Amino acid sequence: MKKVFDKIPRRWLWCVVSAVVFTFCSGPAMADMSAAKRWIDKEFQPSTLTKQQQTDEMAWFIKAAEPFKGMAIKVVSETIPTHEYESKVLAKAFEEITGIKVTHDLIQEGDVIEKLQIQMQSGKNVFDAYVNDSDLIGTHYRYGFVVNLTDWMAGEGKDVTLPTLDVDDFMGKSFTTGPDGKLYQLPDQQFANLYWFRYDWFTRDDFKKQFKEIYGYELGVPVNWSAYEDIAEFFSEHVAEIDGKAIYGHMDYGKKAPDLGWRFTDAWLSMAGAGDKGLPNGKPVDEWGIRVDANDRPVGSSVSRGGATNGPAAKYSLRKYMEWLRKYAPPGALGMDFYQSLPYLATGNVAQQIFWYTSFVSSIVGEGLPVVNADGTPKWRMAPSPHGPYWEEGMKLGYQDCGSWTLLKSTPIERRKAAWLFAQFCVCKTTSLKKAHVGLTPIRDSDIRDVSFTERAPKLGGLVEFYRSPARVAWTPTGTNVPDYPKLAQLWWQNIGEAVAGEVTVSTAMDNLAAEQDKILMRIARSGVQGDKGPLLNPEKPESYWLDQPGAPKAKLANEKPQGETIDYDKLIQAWKEGRVK
Repeated sequence: MKKVFDKIPRRWLWCVVSAVVFTFCSGPAMADMSAAKRWIDKEFQPSTLTKQQQTDEMAWFIKAAEPFKGMAIKVVSETIPTHEYESKVLAKAFEEITGIKVTHDLIQEGDVIEKLQIQMQSGKNVFDAYVNDSDLIGTHYRYGFVVNLTDWMAGEGKDVTLPTLDVDDFMGKSFTTGPDGKLYQLPDQQFANLYWFRYDWFTRDDFKKQFKEIYGYELGVPVNWSAYEDIAEFFSEHVAEIDGKAIYGHMDYGKKAPDLGWRFTDAWLSMAGAGDKGLPNGKPVDEWGIRVDANDRPVGSSVSRGGATNGPAAKYSLRKYMEWLRKYAPPGALGMDFYQSLPYLATGNVAQQIFWYTSFVSSIVGEGLPVVNADGTPKWRMAPSPHGPYWEEGMKLGYQDCGSWTLLKSTPIERRKAAWLFAQFCVCKTTSLKKAHVGLTPIRDSDIRDVSFTERAPKLGGLVEFYRSPARVAWTPTGTNVPDYPKLAQLWWQNIGEAVAGEVTVSTAMDNLAAEQDKILMRIARSGVQGDKGPLLNPEKPESYWLDQPGAPKAKLANEKPQGETIDYDKLIQAWKEGRVK
């Protein structure tokens, strides 16, 4: 063998040896960077970053991931288009770029919470990271199972925290911050629960004229529930049919199932005006009707303890929901669940929907749908939700879902660090704008203001204008007053379902719900598991005592149907563009 080498010129031999050493020592890093550039070019466009800035961000991920190369981690989220993109596309990109393999499971929202509870209660690592709703912020803040991200990013997780993460750019930052000012979850996707309507029908001169003659004011975006009810009646009973097709003035669902609970906990009581002023959530009484004291400790749900879950505004909200569902929604809506009701808007026979999630924009913008024009622009629009008669300026006006990355202390730290890298990869500025266009669930202010969304706005029915407007702050998730979301949420669909099915009266259903919430609060208090952050219930007093106090719970109004009020949609959009709420 030595004789063979002796015949090779030394300079050639040196070149061969150098090439082998160079390939062995730096080959993987070069391959990683090559993969990063390939993904930047073919997939991660558009971006608010230049390609060089994207390359720099990916170079950081490559270096930070070196200690975890070859590791396989598991994360989980609910099944929506945004998370499908993360599971199918971003997980693959992350593995090719960093060498960390990610299994991103997609399951139903309730199952995500169940897995989360199992890990919290058992202390055994089920998943290395969770994308769960920020509705659990009060739970995470009080139980102590979740990693405080503010301290994590400055301490144990500093070496794996992206320098360009830019937490202040996240629109949902306030939703995932506890009463202590610490960040407990990192927003991954968000969508609001807005008002949806057929813009083409609302702007028809014949309908506008007919509506004005009957109701005495202009057909337009309803500002209050009185107008929403009038419009529902108008299209269901006075118009009734368009082009030979029966139409309806309202759409909803009423099947007794867990998603009926979301229908109410997702801020229905706040839309009616049941809680107190304050953003992101009412203080001291929130949209669940739960009151907290000056130290953010829950003190009761029932009116007798200063809560508002069974107050006049809450009972009014349930009555209106049931009345509209029976009088103005399509046949069969009462027996539908959330998922069965979704396709109805796309069929083109519904005039408006008061309770509609913007995450479903992607399902009603397809070519050829009855609700889409030939040029691809929608026949519908979205607008602010109308409010009930108990609502006051300064209160939240609706719900916003904010699925957020959550790390648990029971996850081994090396696995937690690797999962944190993937979480940041899914929300970093290199990938976030493209993901926002895929799922239409924007999380960054810089993304929604990008020129690519300006260009796409005409086909999204007001989504872009809403998220750029100052109005967006009035749509918020469940807040910190709720000390145990999983335990309390299940009470809602069970009790409200009984009223919807006619098994009990509205008043009985809300009284039972409030009493059962108080029992859960007492149980948590007795267990001591939440320490000095846990509930400390008020003693019961006559309801009149609390109803006479300022704020929530509010006494029954003599007139729960004031004059209907509407606003011209085009004027509203112009106000948003100029930075005004209306």
